[in-house]
Amino acid sequence: MSFPKNFLWGGATAANQIEGAYDVDGKGLSVTDIMTAGNLDHPRMLTYKLDDKMQKTPSVPGAGLPKGAVGAIDPNEYYPNHVAIDFYHHYKEDIKMFAEMGFKTFRLSIAWTRIFPNGDDKEPNQKGLDFYRRVFEECKKYGIEPLVTISHYEDPLHLSEKYNDWQDRGMIDCYVRYATTLFKEYKGLVKYWLTFNEINTAVMFLDMFGGNGTDEDYQHAYQKLHYQFVASARSVKAAHEIDPNYVIGNMICGIVDYPLTPDPKDILLNFHSWEKNIFYCGDVQCKGKYPTFAKRLWDEHNVHLDITDQDKKDLLEGKVDMYTFSYYMSNVVTTHEVKDKVGGNFAAGAKNPYL
Repeated sequence: MSFPKNFLWGGATAANQIEGAYDVDGKGLSVTDIMTAGNLDHPRMLTYKLDDKMQKTPSVPGAGLPKGAVGAIDPNEYYPNHVAIDFYHHYKEDIKMFAEMGFKTFRLSIAWTRIFPNGDDKEPNQKGLDFYRRVFEECKKYGIEPLVTISHYEDPLHLSEKYNDWQDRGMIDCYVRYATTLFKEYKGLVKYWLTFNEINTAVMFLDMFGGNGTDEDYQHAYQKLHYQFVASARSVKAAHEIDPNYVIGNMICGIVDYPLTPDPKDILLNFHSWEKNIFYCGDVQCKGKYPTFAKRLWDEHNVHLDITDQDKKDLLEGKVDMYTFSYYMSNVVTTHEVKDKVGGNFAAGAKNPYL
């Protein structure tokens, strides 16, 4: 047996994980630029200024910055992504090694703030556009197909503060303008695109990290998702108008569950977990409409979304061309009390007795 000749075997990175050069050649600050390091015992922190004092708060889902706070860099803190592996200055040798490893595709993301430093600038940053053009040309030199994520957990800090982390429709227009700029700029160089990395984590992580999300947290998360769905759909439509050969995908965080026991309550809990954490986002982006179980999910946390008729039309007209996911591992869910538990990277809860 062998892989077909056109099989795209490769690896993946994210701009905020590898590029470094966080303030080079006109790049603006993103939300990850104010995020410190962390470890098993201490979460990563967001640093900010409030009342002229430098402070920090845990970077956990639903938290965000306190009212009136302005994200800022503390010279006494360590920020891993500020240097990372300095791909920005070493991309040629890195891509050469990818080719030596046999890569046929390289999934990477573009830092929004390299293209629009504040996210809503009148004109794009030419040095940022030129950098990614050189990266894509280097990939092509070795016969490596780029797979490009447009937004990978690094919204412009300015926009995140202005629109309270996707709680305003103004974010949609900024994203679509950014995405459209990329589609026009790299036509002929990039064929495959992903709109949002692991979009479903907005809700999934509320359960995963402690499972104590409030109704307000869920309102925030589901509204954020809706505006991102609309932004994605409008961008898909724009991409196909710019180049009919473009293939645009969604991206789902594939952490999936098994029922711990054959108890029907566990079976149903598992089914509902898949609906909430996996199917919800996939259905909207692939089918262009909310699934029937969406109302049950909203009602569970008294969620009321701002959804217009135009939004519904956009979702239907902007369905993605491919479904993609990143698989980490499985967890088990149960309605029963358990003593045997696990804890790890993203693994938590009851232990699977078969693993």
